[in-house]
Amino acid sequence: MKNRLKEFRVKRGDLTQEELAVKVNVSRQTIIAVEKGKFNPSVKLALKLAKVLNCSVEELFTLEEGDWDDR
Repeated sequence: MKNRLKEFRVKRGDLTQEELAVKVNVSRQTIIAVEKGKFNPSVKLALKLAKVLNCSVEELFTLEEGDWDDR
């Protein structure tokens, strides 16, 4: 899964990872892991992130070609 979390976070006026983490009630390490693609957020967290960043979940996260093969 590809994400644009960092892009949207920075576009929102240089919102820091820590500030975003506080707003969505997770650790800064979680935000780092999502931005690096090492952690796929729950639906609830994805919705919270989209709300804080004033965008849709689909704008933040997209499936790539190989993601359909996950079982």
